[in-house]
Amino acid sequence: MPYAPEHKMKTRERILRSATDLFCRYGFDKVSISQVMKVARMTHGAFYAHFESKEALFRASLAEAFRRCKASRLAKAPLSLSHMTQLVNNYLTLRNLSESAPGPEAVLFNEIGSDRVEIKQLYEEAYFGMVKLLETRITALGRLRKIPVAGDAATVANRARAIVAALVGAVAIARSIEDEDEKQHLLVATQDQILSMLGVRDAKLELPGLA
Repeated sequence: MPYAPEHKMKTRERILRSATDLFCRYGFDKVSISQVMKVARMTHGAFYAHFESKEALFRASLAEAFRRCKASRLAKAPLSLSHMTQLVNNYLTLRNLSESAPGPEAVLFNEIGSDRVEIKQLYEEAYFGMVKLLETRITALGRLRKIPVAGDAATVANRARAIVAALVGAVAIARSIEDEDEKQHLLVATQDQILSMLGVRDAKLELPGLA
C-alpha cells in the first residue's frame, strides 16, 4: 500500500532538516548522501524518492535555511545598535557554527572557491543577502543617530561589503587554524575593525575565552 501524502511530506522534511544542518556546518563536498540519511535515520535507498541528486538536496536545504535563519528574524526585530553588534558578535565568535540550527550564511565560510556552478550561484545569493541585510541595518541606525551618519547609498554599500569580507575572511581563517589564542586574537582584531567601520570605536563586545 502506498504511503499517504502526509507521510511522504514528513519524510522529505526529515531528510531536509538533516541535510540543512550538515551542509551548513561542513559544506557540500564534506557531506555525503549516506551521512544525511544516517542522521535522518533512514535507508540510503529512500533518498531518491524525494530528491533527484545531492545538488538538488543542497539547493533545497539552503532555501530552507534562508527561510528560517536567524539573520532573517534579526532583520525584522526592532532597530538598535545592540542588534547590529550582536550580528557581528555571532559570526566572529563562530557561535552560529555550533548551534543546533546554523544560518545559511555558513555557505560563505564553507564554499569559498567552489567551482561548482550551482554552488557558486548559491554562494552569490548568500553574499548579496548578507550585504543587503547590513546595508539596511546601517542605513536605519544612521537615520536613528545610533551610529554616525552612514552617508550616501554607495558609501553604505561599500561599508556593508567590507564588513562581509571581514566576517568571512576572519571566520574562514579561524576555522582553519589550531592555535586557540591566535584564533581569538584574530577575531578580536576583526571585531575592532568592523566596529570602526560602523563608527563605533569605543564599543566592546565580549568574546568567549578572553578576559
